[in-house]
Amino acid sequence: MSKTAELNIDGKTYSLPIFTGTEDEVAIDIGKLRDQSGVVTLDPGYKNTGATKSAITYLDGDNGILRYRGYSIEELAEKSTFIEVSYLLIFGELPGKDQLQRFRDDIKTHTLVHEDVKKILDGFPSTAHPMGVLASLFCSQTAFYPESLDPNRASESVYLSIIRSLAKMPTFAAWAYKNALGHPANYPDNSLEYCSRFMKMMFALPAEPYQPDPVISAAIDKLLILHADHEQNCSTSTVRMVGSSQASIYSSISAGINALWGPLHGGANQEVIVMLESIVKDGGNIDKWIAKAKDKNDPFRLMGFGHRVYKNFDPRAKIIKKAADDVLGKLGVKDPILDVARNLEDIALRDPYFIERKLYPNVDFYSGIIYRALGIPVEMFTVMFAIGRLPGWIAQWKEMRENKEPIGRPRQIYTGQKERAYVPITKR
Repeated sequence: MSKTAELNIDGKTYSLPIFTGTEDEVAIDIGKLRDQSGVVTLDPGYKNTGATKSAITYLDGDNGILRYRGYSIEELAEKSTFIEVSYLLIFGELPGKDQLQRFRDDIKTHTLVHEDVKKILDGFPSTAHPMGVLASLFCSQTAFYPESLDPNRASESVYLSIIRSLAKMPTFAAWAYKNALGHPANYPDNSLEYCSRFMKMMFALPAEPYQPDPVISAAIDKLLILHADHEQNCSTSTVRMVGSSQASIYSSISAGINALWGPLHGGANQEVIVMLESIVKDGGNIDKWIAKAKDKNDPFRLMGFGHRVYKNFDPRAKIIKKAADDVLGKLGVKDPILDVARNLEDIALRDPYFIERKLYPNVDFYSGIIYRALGIPVEMFTVMFAIGRLPGWIAQWKEMRENKEPIGRPRQIYTGQKERAYVPITKR
């Protein structure tokens, strides 16, 4: 017999079904509550509302667990590649050797973009934020591939849109960066793999040879895996909400890019570097800033420590810490900001104040350090995040479409004026 919950409103009892997920997560199904009682639930920010059933990502913040399609993030980061993880997220299973090769080849086939896209790029001033450029260029693909607007497309056509999205996102991202520098855009070199190809588009200069460093490319690949999906966060929920109207994959993901752009979502690693710059500018007295962080009356907060979801150590941080050490060791960078970062990390991992409150360095702390060491400007940090999150957005959009989920339409509790008579302007 299925379980139910009972809700009593003004002496009348309503029976609500209980749904249990595969990892024993329990949810009360309130889908028909308003029809039965005229009552809606209120949950600002949807912090305790399950908006969908999903088979893509499992996240247990209390125990520091993150899994994609049942595979632990630790094992995927150690043994897999970003392209393989993308296939897993989007299609549900790890690919075989031939499937993976075809997937890679299909992506390489579509890395180039229509030359008319450069006309759109040329319309942006160099002061335009790369995230705004990225969102615009990505959304413009609906004009170049109008068949993507048909919500009833065949699966082969959907597959092509998925491939184009994965293939062109790094090209758009690199072009957004070059636009900010006022440099000519580089074209993708398909003799290289995904991350190396992107790094070359970012950093190659005219008439100068450029060979991507395998250590750096491996670190970027690992970072993209760690960011590939994270359950129903703000940008992912945005992709699903926009997609629920049967909007195209390009429009839906462009909306996700814009949601990620907000400083409360994708800008956390940028805030880490801003904080470190402030400490260095102040003289680099770390003890002073640690004391400020411990003072509950001081508004200062250490950015990149702790996580709103993970109540324990962020599992992604353990993985990326080694990649950060590898990159810094390889590059031999001498940077006072990175010195401060390492000192802060050392204190946070030893100080009882941080240990008791589980304020460990998180993935944003280490990703910010890596990007800084590579010479990637802070305005590009969220763009890097978007490249990593792309397969998760695609997987979520695809799942929602295949499940034929209804259009998103949240309710509200009205708190405005009651009905009142119109007053002519001569009497106001």
